Amino acid sequence: MSLEEELVSSIVNLKDIELEEKIKHEIRRRVLDSLGVAIASSSSPPAEATKRLMNYFPGKVSTITGELTTVDLAGFYNTLLIRYQDFNDTYLSKEPLHPSDMIGGILAVDNAFRITDLYKAIAIAYEVGVSLCDAETLRTKGFDHVNYLQLAETAGLGVALNLTEDEVRNAMAISLVPNVALRETRVGTLSMWKAGAAADAIRKSVFATLAAKSGFTGPEKFLSGKMGFAQLVKGDYQEIAKIKDVSGIERTLMKKYPVEYHAQAAVQISLNIHKKVRPSDINSVTVEIYEAGKTILADPEKWNPTTKETADHSLPFVVAAALVTGDFWLDTYNLIFDEKIRDVMKKVKVEENSEYTKVYPGKLPTKIVVKTASGTTEEELQVPRGHYLDPMSDQEVADKFLRLIGRNDLVERIMKRGILNG
Repeated sequence: MSLEEELVSSIVNLKDIELEEKIKHEIRRRVLDSLGVAIASSSSPPAEATKRLMNYFPGKVSTITGELTTVDLAGFYNTLLIRYQDFNDTYLSKEPLHPSDMIGGILAVDNAFRITDLYKAIAIAYEVGVSLCDAETLRTKGFDHVNYLQLAETAGLGVALNLTEDEVRNAMAISLVPNVALRETRVGTLSMWKAGAAADAIRKSVFATLAAKSGFTGPEKFLSGKMGFAQLVKGDYQEIAKIKDVSGIERTLMKKYPVEYHAQAAVQISLNIHKKVRPSDINSVTVEIYEAGKTILADPEKWNPTTKETADHSLPFVVAAALVTGDFWLDTYNLIFDEKIRDVMKKVKVEENSEYTKVYPGKLPTKIVVKTASGTTEEELQVPRGHYLDPMSDQEVADKFLRLIGRNDLVERIMKRGILNG
């Protein structure tokens, strides 16, 4: 059997697996979290642009917020909402991923076809996604992580719609081969496409799955062929053909703060230091972090963010904003040009700590040293709150949801009924 045949066989075999209650519970947490972030994103500039785009594509499939369009564009829009705030879950391995990006497409397809087992569709998509991330890096080779989203989402949708092994293989090929995404999406000054890349990957997965369901075929060796993806990225994907369970979701990481995951610990530390140091007294700020954190969040453009997309990937901004304000929430991005924050940003230095790099991604050690005329304050954190080694409680997940959508009596009553417990 080819690599592709072995992989698809293992994926389709997962349809018979019995999901443990702890896996279902984690899925409920991710869905609630994603819906909260999506609702909070519904009036954002890229959301408004997509609503205008949907006028060109009338349809009958409802989005998360009630607009009607085609099923693939509904998947795009749902995912855009989930992704835009950079507040949904993360997986860190050889390649990072935001697995809950895939929930948007699954919900769109469910609205169109009524998926029999949403839990299983989400669990399988997560498992394939984290397995691909464990197999090979894309970031360092110039390719974007959304290439893995396309394959993983298609796997989950294929099983959910009862496609045959041949159809699933065709769908995965169609989702990937014509649509290889470049890392340029996340370099330097960032645009709306930071969220749009994930949304487009999901749109393509929805289209590919339905194309294969309709009888369309794709390249047989989309991974292992002479011109396949594995050859392109010089990657080893043999291990992904051995998927046997769906426990990967337990190793994904939830976000307490609306910033790129490598900055979570930096925000948490900065908020603690804010209680001890007056911003006006700060002379210098040194952030010690692992290679990925420095590479992704501290290239030169990150000292002068002019867009929300750049700011939420800027260590200088998120550290300075937390030190100055003592809070970090969605409205913090209204302060991108705030003079007090800009003044502290100029004093921020980011350094790679080689010892931290050695333990990444198992842990995410971060240290911040703040110097003032009266002394030095420093704090180190191994993992941020929300990491699977220090998970957010159900109450914290519920509180985040309520803060995102706006607290009101009806929502409070629904939450008290125990939505996270089924």
